[in-house]
Amino acid sequence: MTDEDKQPTGGHEPPVGASTTGTWGELGYTATAKWLVLHKDDKPAAEVFTTSYVAESDGPRPVTFVFNGGPGAASAYLHLGLVGPQRVEFPPDGTMPASPPRLVPNEESWLAFTDLVFLDPVGTGFSRVIEPDGKGEDGKPRSKGVESDEYYGVARDLAAMGEAIGRWLSENKRWGSPIFVAGESYGGYRAGRLTRLLQEQSGIALCGTILISPALEPAYLAATFEGTGDYDIVPWIDYVPTMAAAAAFHGRSRAFPAGTPVEEVQRGAEEFATGDYTTFLARGAAMPADERERTLNRLADLLGLDPEFVTRSEGRIGVFQFMRQLLRDEQKVVGAYDAAVTSSDPFPGRANFHGADPTLTGLGAVYTTAINQQLRVNIGVRTDREYRLLNSEITLAWKDDEAFHYVQSTRGAADDFRYGLAMNPHMRAFITHGRYDLITPYYTTDRLRNLMRLDPGMADRLTVQHFDGGHMFYAWQESRRAFTTAIAEFVATAIPRN
Repeated sequence: MTDEDKQPTGGHEPPVGASTTGTWGELGYTATAKWLVLHKDDKPAAEVFTTSYVAESDGPRPVTFVFNGGPGAASAYLHLGLVGPQRVEFPPDGTMPASPPRLVPNEESWLAFTDLVFLDPVGTGFSRVIEPDGKGEDGKPRSKGVESDEYYGVARDLAAMGEAIGRWLSENKRWGSPIFVAGESYGGYRAGRLTRLLQEQSGIALCGTILISPALEPAYLAATFEGTGDYDIVPWIDYVPTMAAAAAFHGRSRAFPAGTPVEEVQRGAEEFATGDYTTFLARGAAMPADERERTLNRLADLLGLDPEFVTRSEGRIGVFQFMRQLLRDEQKVVGAYDAAVTSSDPFPGRANFHGADPTLTGLGAVYTTAINQQLRVNIGVRTDREYRLLNSEITLAWKDDEAFHYVQSTRGAADDFRYGLAMNPHMRAFITHGRYDLITPYYTTDRLRNLMRLDPGMADRLTVQHFDGGHMFYAWQESRRAFTTAIAEFVATAIPRN
């Protein structure tokens, strides 16, 4: 790279990155880890850490920008769990791998059909804000160790992602490539909104967006976690099909015989949730006692829970309640991120659950160890910064910097997603969930899709497909393979033909 190719840094020199070459099958590629400098009022404001894999090719290749969610999560989950040329070796059923985790060649890497750029939002991974008043020995601005919260907001975060994508395209002269974005969880919210904003505000033409376990409408998630949704209806509806699937998986369903396909279980639960259960939630005390009892008993059978407990809970079973109650007689809890996975309850006699989520907490060490191996050893990054896989300080500091009134809830992504699809009649989108995900239940997306009023042309450009597993369903071997096959077909279809 010549001096003319380097990004404008406004006098700020980010840490030195690293680059290496490798092979994936017969495909050669260059892996580059480096920081991009973001600006505010034409002055350096933050450093975003990126890891890119660019394959050797005789012709143009698409490029996909990949990020996770949180907010406060780095991109290591998708990087080493699904998309990159190396991945963490999980057992086929997606349960916790033994320590130390092993990195193995990823046969399902998306590098087969697209170049890859992993983005760590400010405050995650090695990304940091820049302290304008702090000076290094050379007198230039340096990165500070503890961030302010300027980038910890909905609108600022979206703008930063757009700026980082644009800077990478400029520095690598890739504006002519077919461009895709892929985000997981809150990253799916980002991707949904960037479907519009990248095109409208950043001038970045998209071929496709991929939303993985997305939190399309964050306002729907709070009630069932906090247990404060006595006056809400919609959030409770969306969780019933996932809970019913988990109950059937663990042999606790009284509504379906053992061996019933999960698709059939969920269809039956969807029909109940949008029918009798919705009526029950809406009518409350106005529902006749016999109808009320019948509905609550049916709910208890579907969820595999004690009818007395369901009645006492007024038919509103929160995620944390379900996690502990389903297998409490075995002193086990099911995972919130994958309700097919269990762990022991360390404090079964206590009223509230005080253990770790078997599908998130333990994985922190797995992915942190693996990403440090990939970046520091395999690629050669040299930095004394800590790689922040999941920064809870960001989650706690996160703000809705778009709100103009105190009663306004966080703006959802569904409208911007629809707008972006309508704006670009050639762009395609793919939305997917794990069937056992209690964090972002699949039925929220299915219900929203049914309410989007898509015309036939737009509907044909939107694929919604779900897989066995949880929030990170790609930890399941068969689901990872099936999803990668589906995305390879999706990308091929979304690239314009000459």
